[in-house]
Amino acid sequence: MAAGAENTQHVGMRSRLVLWIPRILGILVCVFLGVFSLDAFGNGKTVIQATSDFAVHVAPVLILFAVVGVSWRWPWVGGVVFTVLAVGYAYVTRAHPSWILVIAGPLLAVGILFIWSWRHGRRAA
Repeated sequence: MAAGAENTQHVGMRSRLVLWIPRILGILVCVFLGVFSLDAFGNGKTVIQATSDFAVHVAPVLILFAVVGVSWRWPWVGGVVFTVLAVGYAYVTRAHPSWILVIAGPLLAVGILFIWSWRHGRRAA
């Protein structure tokens, strides 16, 4: 195989990674945050009481899933939303650094990856 063909394959693989990594990690972050919604079913509540609490806790996660969906077409949207959420969460919970690391860290990472994907896509076009 010629050196040019190997380089083309490498660039193609990198382009696919830059495209897919933020989308997959965005979904995983949504699932991770959704797990926290399950605490609504504790504390001796009935299923009906817990369901309304669960709906309140899972609603932001569903919105974030929608953001990932929109970001599939327009990655800059995911970059802006995930980054703003990370910064906003860090500000609101600034008294709890461990919370910031666990929640805002993944949000910020996904936001940066979506921005990278958007910039990479603009260069390729």
